[in-house]
Amino acid sequence: MTDLLIAGGVVITMDPARRVIEDGAVAVTGDRIVAVGSSPDLRKQFPNHELIDAHRKAVLPGLIDCHAHAGHGLVKTLGAGDGDVWNEAVGRIYSVGSTPEFWHAEARLSALERLKAGTTTGVSYLGGGDDVMRVDAPESGERHCDGVAEVGIRAVVAIGSCRPPFPKTFATFERGAWREQPITFDRQLETCETLIKRRHGSDEGRTRIALTFPVHHHELPAERQAELGLVKEQGAAFRGLSRKHKVGFTQDGHRAGSIARAEGLGLLGPDAFLSHSIELTPEDIAAAKRTDTRIVHNPSAIMSVRGRCPVPELIEAGVTVALGSDGTAPDRSADMFRHMFQCMHYHRRHFRDARILPQGKVLEMVTIDAAKALGMDAEIGSLEVGKKADIVLVDLYKPHLMPLNMPVYRIVSFASGADVDTVIVDGRVLMCGGEVTTVDEGEVMDAAQRETERMLERIDGAGLLNPPAKFWGHARF
Repeated sequence: MTDLLIAGGVVITMDPARRVIEDGAVAVTGDRIVAVGSSPDLRKQFPNHELIDAHRKAVLPGLIDCHAHAGHGLVKTLGAGDGDVWNEAVGRIYSVGSTPEFWHAEARLSALERLKAGTTTGVSYLGGGDDVMRVDAPESGERHCDGVAEVGIRAVVAIGSCRPPFPKTFATFERGAWREQPITFDRQLETCETLIKRRHGSDEGRTRIALTFPVHHHELPAERQAELGLVKEQGAAFRGLSRKHKVGFTQDGHRAGSIARAEGLGLLGPDAFLSHSIELTPEDIAAAKRTDTRIVHNPSAIMSVRGRCPVPELIEAGVTVALGSDGTAPDRSADMFRHMFQCMHYHRRHFRDARILPQGKVLEMVTIDAAKALGMDAEIGSLEVGKKADIVLVDLYKPHLMPLNMPVYRIVSFASGADVDTVIVDGRVLMCGGEVTTVDEGEVMDAAQRETERMLERIDGAGLLNPPAKFWGHARF
């Protein structure tokens, strides 16, 4: 680690005054920001710091992705757009077709994708859907954490239980053969606590664990009331565990009425961040406001095709809203610039009003508001003295980003992850001039390819690569 002076750029601080400093500079000592100001002043003040020339570049806090899924990097587009086929395949892959090395290879690939697109902190559920959380044993979660740590970005790993009833069938693939095992709720709870004890706060604090529990969507009929009792009991167990260890709590897939029901189950609070949250009722919005629960909007997700998260309404009600990629499968990327753009136009089209969600607000949703959603705003999310040195430089000297004015507009409306030049996390330069310093990119990608091929062979999944019959020449398949 070297003390750094990033000078000569346009510094977009995201501090409380939302300062944008032309010919600005950021000084870093160790893992912390020690000064933010004008380049002439900081060059004099820190003459011995290693200089990073930010001429014609924007300097801003590292971006934060508040919702994605581990494993998804190796299952992108399987099933060729058929959601039912994809969901069934992913259920098989995550519960019985994956190995710890699958999770390690995918973690490195996804962390590398995030890094190169300027995302320095990312949430990843260890699986996808209600019944495919890979917490039958600690090994898969540990290997995921190892993979992200090798790349060097921050990770929030969300782990939790499947939806009742139990037991659930999981399997490991050892020496060319399956070994299936029924996994109970208590086993999943025990695995999650083990991972908290082993990995929460590890990797010099860059790895955190959050707990999750399936969303309860509907009131159950009389004949299924016993199941509701089980939901309450198991939800209370996970929420109690999150509060015991002071880790975040998250849920995937909220929609109309479910946030209000979650309040009734005692799941909400300022340490909770809830994803998707489409078609919310006034009662849902009131519950989020009342409990200071945070919302994660995923504008590029399939759930956002099926319904709308009422982002402007939530913001105007005083609820913190952040963005997530829901990446990277079946059909989206980890590029948060892409999701900022999608967010703006998604809601502007809904209201038929181009004034909705100004660029500044959307940038807040992947920086300081996202940090607040994760309970990390005292440490990251803005360029301020005393905060962690998580910093990205975006090359503005490109045709699609010229002219060199109105930098916040340029960043949100026109930039992409491919424009990121330099990434710093905890004061460590992880990428400079587009070259990653922590891992061999080719080796990471080759390992991911090998693990994908092995996984498809294990589940006899070659047919998942075939396009649908009406792929070409038709309006729909």
